[in-house]
Amino acid sequence: MLHRTIHLFRKELRLHDNPVLLAALESSEALYPVYILDTAFLTSSMHIGALRWNFLLQSLEDLHKNLGKLGSCLLVIQGQYELVLRDHIQKWNITQVTLDAEMEPFYKEMEANIQRLGAELGFKVLSLVSHSLYNTQRILDLNGGSPPLTYKRFLHILSLLGDPEVPVRNLTAEDFQRCRAPDPGLAECYRVPLPMDLKISPESLSPWRGGETEGLQRLEQHLTDQAKHHSLPPVSLQGQLLWREFFYTVASATPNFTQMAGNPICLQICWYKDAERLHKWKTAQTGFPWIDAIMTQLRQEGWIHHLARHAVACFLTRGDLWISWEEGMKVFEELLLDADYSINAGNWMWLSASAFFHQYTRIFCPVRFGKRTDPQGDYIRKYLPILKNFPSKYIYEPWTASEEEQKQAGCIIGQDYPFPMVNHKEASDHNLQLMKQVREEQHRTVQLTRDDADDPMEIKVKRDHSEENIAKGKVARTAE
Repeated sequence: MLHRTIHLFRKELRLHDNPVLLAALESSEALYPVYILDTAFLTSSMHIGALRWNFLLQSLEDLHKNLGKLGSCLLVIQGQYELVLRDHIQKWNITQVTLDAEMEPFYKEMEANIQRLGAELGFKVLSLVSHSLYNTQRILDLNGGSPPLTYKRFLHILSLLGDPEVPVRNLTAEDFQRCRAPDPGLAECYRVPLPMDLKISPESLSPWRGGETEGLQRLEQHLTDQAKHHSLPPVSLQGQLLWREFFYTVASATPNFTQMAGNPICLQICWYKDAERLHKWKTAQTGFPWIDAIMTQLRQEGWIHHLARHAVACFLTRGDLWISWEEGMKVFEELLLDADYSINAGNWMWLSASAFFHQYTRIFCPVRFGKRTDPQGDYIRKYLPILKNFPSKYIYEPWTASEEEQKQAGCIIGQDYPFPMVNHKEASDHNLQLMKQVREEQHRTVQLTRDDADDPMEIKVKRDHSEENIAKGKVARTAE
């Protein structure tokens, strides 16, 4: 018997390489493509800010247009998940719900609730892995039921699994023609909302547009550029995808992964609680132009380079302010267009040296780090125009300019732009001793995510070789 199916889009806002959508089309006489817009969930549980809201709405609009080209449409239904499903399953005589499998706790709980609802109302639930290269459960099983906590161990498990599955075929108009599409009136009733419908500022737009169409174009351009420059793991796209996969795997089986308390792999650190300092960091008022320029770009565009993320994360945590990585993670979750449960928390633990990263004596200087990458300070001039007239020798340390030079630049430090909020050398030296003490006291936790037996250079050679062998699978799945 062919099903009447609701296909639930969650994170997979795309048509290419979508195995569960393909399975839904092949098993259905009628298909309703649905996105449930639970504003309370997205605002409270996901902490989505205005930039991310607009990016999401752009992605939904793009998905709707692409479905339209194939003879279908996207139905965006606002409300609480279970209530929406319960209502429309009965209204549309649904016999099957299909959805992508996810590993975040809130999405797994959501799927479990849908399974229970299916048992109650008599519909089938089909979920398939498509957001990651590998099924994380297979990695856990091969590792004895627990996640591999070091990257070296993770690559070893992947070498046993072999290459990831290849992408499924592209969907066609014929696939959708075999199923009855939603009535055109439903598309108007359940259209993609405009920002003003959700009381979101339409001006809060990133230069990075959301949607599968844009994502695939950027992916194609990146692959073209990468071929020109012959980048290798771990800095290549393939290497970055494997780090993504590593954090997904660890997060899927680590309790309380996004917090310190109750997280078995994370150092328990008495971080300072200082709302004023946290606010200065978040609002680009630290007095260090390199840090403030990065935080300004984050707030304006919703994206910053991964080395910029390293700089501001180290500054907030173990480098200068000794404020918990959880606070920084929440800010990134709100502002980053590409914020992700597993990767965001994993990288914040890494950069605060709370887990995974063990060369904790390496602290990013908020002056020298920027100077090495951008000696003329062009980046600072772009995002902190108040400093644009300072000569390059002062742009990273404008407080060292004389009063006359500050007047000539049109910016008086302490008046138009703040003095540095800390003495970096004193703060970092003090924090280094605190971190040393914590790691000595919690040696057992440190060892959980550390490869002590290997020489660092040997690890890098092995890692690069393993990544090149493994990373022959699909990369397009992440372009959404």
